[in-house]
Amino acid sequence: MNGLISDAWAQAAPGAGGAPGQMTPLLMVVAFFVVFYFLLFRPQQKRAKEHQNLVAKLSAGDEIVTSGGLLGRVTDVGDTFVTLEIADGVRVKVQKVQITSLMPKGTLKSA
Repeated sequence: MNGLISDAWAQAAPGAGGAPGQMTPLLMVVAFFVVFYFLLFRPQQKRAKEHQNLVAKLSAGDEIVTSGGLLGRVTDVGDTFVTLEIADGVRVKVQKVQITSLMPKGTLKSA
């Protein structure tokens, strides 16, 4: 039987050269967090900053759209609320955080 089946010999264990193999999982985790930062967190922070700038620059006469879909002209700006005129003589108060976009002047006339 010795002639038909060759003997199996164990290979020598890798020496100190195994360090790159041990760093691979750590590098993968770091790369994962970098990708998450650029694809999720950074754009979200950018949108939040743009919204804060939009709300801070609001003034009477601006035409805006709320998250509920109301289109109106700003008549009064408070600390946390904005008064909108959505029709002649119809005014509502909405929270500043509900404002989604600033419309070009004259949009309300054409709507």
